[in-house]
This record gives sequence, C-alpha cells and structure tokens, in this order.
Amino acid sequence: MEMNKKDIIRLLEQIAVLLELKGENSFKIAAYSRAAQNIERDSRALSEIDDFTKIKGIGKGTSSVIMQYIHDGKSEALEELKKQVPAGLIPLLQVPGLGGKKLSRLYQELNVTDAESLREALVSKEVEALPGFGKKSAEKLLASLQEMGKRPERLPIAVVLPIVEKLNQHLETIPEIRAFSIAGSVRRMRETVKDIDFIIATEQPDIVGNKLLDIENVKEVIAKGQTKVSVILAEQYDINVDFRMVKENEFATTLHHFTGSSEHNVHMRQLAKSHDEKISEYGVENVASQEILQFTDEEQFYAHFNLRYIPPELREDSGEIEAFAERKIAEGLLHLSHIKGDLHMHTTWSDGAQSLEEMAEAARRKGYEYIAITDHSKFLRVANGLDETRLRKQKEEINRLNERYADLHIFSGVEMDILPDGSLDFSDKFLREMDFVIAAIHSSFSQSQEQIMTRLKNAMNNPYVSLIAHPTGRLIGKRDGYAIDMEELIATAAETNTALEINANPNRLDLSAAWAKKAQEKGVVLSIDTDAHNYSMLEDMKYGVATARKGWISKNTVMNTWTAEKIKSFCNHKRMIEK
Repeated sequence: MEMNKKDIIRLLEQIAVLLELKGENSFKIAAYSRAAQNIERDSRALSEIDDFTKIKGIGKGTSSVIMQYIHDGKSEALEELKKQVPAGLIPLLQVPGLGGKKLSRLYQELNVTDAESLREALVSKEVEALPGFGKKSAEKLLASLQEMGKRPERLPIAVVLPIVEKLNQHLETIPEIRAFSIAGSVRRMRETVKDIDFIIATEQPDIVGNKLLDIENVKEVIAKGQTKVSVILAEQYDINVDFRMVKENEFATTLHHFTGSSEHNVHMRQLAKSHDEKISEYGVENVASQEILQFTDEEQFYAHFNLRYIPPELREDSGEIEAFAERKIAEGLLHLSHIKGDLHMHTTWSDGAQSLEEMAEAARRKGYEYIAITDHSKFLRVANGLDETRLRKQKEEINRLNERYADLHIFSGVEMDILPDGSLDFSDKFLREMDFVIAAIHSSFSQSQEQIMTRLKNAMNNPYVSLIAHPTGRLIGKRDGYAIDMEELIATAAETNTALEINANPNRLDLSAAWAKKAQEKGVVLSIDTDAHNYSMLEDMKYGVATARKGWISKNTVMNTWTAEKIKSFCNHKRMIEK
C-alpha cells in the first residue's frame, strides 16, 4: 500500500506515546509530538516534501527516522521502543480516562503491564492511593476496563468488513474453489454483525477444508467436515466464521438460503408452496414429481418465481417480493455504476493525507465526472481548518486544475462547522464565493435536542448551504450521535431544498437506510459521499450505495448521479429562492 503523510504522522505519534510510557524526558516526547503536528499543518502531500528539516520543529534526528520509514517501510526507532515497552500497555490507551501520562505512572510505579495487572491494581486499591487518581477515578477506570473486555453481541460492520476482505483474499488463492460469496447479514449490509458466513462451491471439499485452516489468526476450530468448516478468528474481538461447502449446482440456492433474512426466506417458501414447490438450500423441489430444480445463479432462481433479481440489501421482507413481482422498483434502484462523483472529501489543506491534485487524479482514475473539495472550516482547529484567506488560495489552485482537466470538474467547497451557538463559521458574503457548501456539527454533542435542532435548522435555512453532512453524528457501536428530531430534520430539508448526506464511511453510514428511505418519501435530495481523507477511503462509496439500496433509494434521488450542471443548478436555485 502506498505510504502517505498520515502514515508519517501516525509513526511520530506512536513514538511519542511509547517514549511517554517508557518514562523518557518531556522534551524528547514533545519533539516527536510537535513534529507530527507540524507535518499535519503542512499543506503539502508526502510526495511534495523533499526535506523534512525545513519544516519547523523537525531536526536531523527526527528527519532520519522519517526517511528510514519511507525508504524501508518500517522504523528501527519504533521497533526498538516496542521491545522496551510491554505490548500489553498499548491496548490500555483505549481505556477512557487513561492517557499516556497516567498509564506511564501506573507502569513505572505499580508495574502495570497489561489489562490483568491493571485490574489487580485497581481492585487492590493501589491505584486510588496514587496522587492524582483517587477513589472515584479508580472506580471509573475499573468499570471502563470491564466494559472494554466484553465482546458485544453484534459487532459494528466497520469492524467486520476488513476481516471479510482478508478472507476474500485467502479464498481467491485456493484453486479448488469454483465460486464463493459472503452471505448472511454482511451481504445484506446490516449495520451490526453477529458472525460471518461464506458459501463455497467446490468438488474437492477435503482439500478446501484443509486450506481453510491456514487462514491467519485461527484461534479455534469448532467443526471440520465435508460440508462445513467453522472457526473462531482472534481479531479485535473473537468472531465465528462458517464456511459452507456445496456442489457448484447447489451454490445459487445455498447462497440465497444463507443470505436471508429469515423473514424473507419464509416469504419465499410461502410463495413456492403456492406453486406446489419447496425451497431448500439445495434447490427447488416439485412436490408432485419430487424433481429438484437447480440454478446457475440467483437471478435464475428468482426468475423461476416470476421475480426480478432482488438485491441482497433488500431481503428483509419489507415489501421487496411484491415490489419485484411488479418489476417496477428494479429499473430505478440506485447502482454503484450510477455514481458520477464524490461531493465530500479532504486534502492536506486540512486533515487529509493527499494533496488536492492527488485526490483529483484519484477521482479521474475512478472515472468520476466531478468532485467537491470540502476541507474543514476554521472552527475545527484540531483538523487544521481553513479560514477565508486559505480557502480563497485553495480556490485558486482548484481553478488552475479545472483549466487543465477536460474530463473532471472540481467544485470549490468547504465542510463548514455549525457552531455551538447556532451560528455558522462563515458569513453569507464569504459563502457566496464557494461553489458547494456542506454544513456539519462536530462539537457540543451533549446539547439538548432543541439546541441541536436549532443549529441544524439555521444551517438548512441558509441560502448557501447545499448539504448537511453525517446528519446524526453517530458512529456505529461507538457513539449514538446527538439528540435529534429526525422527522423535523427531514421536513426542514424538504422545505428548504437542502440535501442530506449518506456518509459512506462504514463507521458512520449516516443517514441510516431507514431514515434515507423516509427522506426520499418526503422528496428530500440525498448525496452519497465518502468523506475521504485518503485514497483508500474513496472506495467506501460502495458501502454508501449499499446503504442507499437497503433504503430503496432510486437513482434520481441521489445528487451525485446527476450531471455537474444539474448540481450547479440545484445549488444556485436554493440561493435564488432563499434571497
């Protein structure tokens, strides 16, 4: 994978943390922390920095650490520190209320080296006896530690997707596999997942079964037979993976069966029964003749019941069988191929890893017709947010690129903060200069619903705000988001002709499929965007599209299936009617 500026920042931050845990002097720790911060503030991409010592706060020593990492792909300084600091300390940095300084003291003074030794120190009351901790602090740490040790019943899909990708890569290396597919709730794009299911077509289950056990991080083999291999993988959390092996002519019906949902399957079985047939994972049996029909793919399976192919995301028994029998919804349903651009992304001007030009080139490689560059606004200092002067300079660079490209249009945009008091980060006079304005909440999440709604409504009523980004602020499995009246949000979006975003980052998927569906019903325009901070995040678009499909979203509802001219008209129309 190509290295970017974020990788260098992460390296320096890791070194700073390890130095802190080790108990090194504060000047040495600060030197690495400052170096990371100053590289973050530098608007150049990694490929554009020829001499790190020219960046304020970076000397020859730090520069040599960076250059060795770039050249070798690994850092001797980091590896040496990892040997000197117990590996069990690093995960403890995720315990709420336990930063590097406090953890360093626990390590140095109480010999805390991992979760178990921390728990013992807390239970024995050694921690609360240390100056700067106290009884309440220790009780909170113990509660947080116990909570962190629990595996949620269902895991956020963002945790599971990288595991699925690794499994895909492994399965592709096994020549005896004729076909394979993810199934279950992952294939249906549920927001949370209990376990992982794969369906494999093979005529050599013994060989395939043995090779499945070579998968990285297998902690336990639960079952191994001719039709099923079941293992537990030791990842961030232990997770069960079932591999079901079938003959190639059984693959389509088995895949349908194990994709579910169970309610969808029940409905399909009832439909089959009305035709005097039975559906099983092996095929469709004619009750009278006992003949079993098998299919080359799921399209053929559904066609047997006079249905258009029902995408996995929709298989929740929420009316999809009736709708696809009428054959109306299929034509208009959004598909990834309909997406013509991405209207929310970040560059090195704020907290992105790639330069403006690099992101534009990546968009061209994807065949996009347009993008919007929407770096953070000045309120978000932690993200190196841009003020009016810097945004105007960035717009000059965008104009130069627009003159160069015949195949890509770049909208000059901004992701503007909606401030805690309800005002916006820029004046209307300045916003008039921007092509595309996103408004978003990044602060004061604990405000009342009334305060949150006032902030959002103020933004939507602004004539220059075209889109509300990640409208609820949630992080799946980590943060519920702020208090919000979704019905009122959707109604105001419809009234003010403001688009709402489906943020494609799998940690967010915000709006959810259910709320996106309600928004569409009310005539609200949607935009599916990656909020990309680097190249790889541009690939998250497929998750946003899958979420939209789960919400039955049609192509015409989604702004970034339109032409660039139509997007301009949408933004200009709001500016004119709101004046």
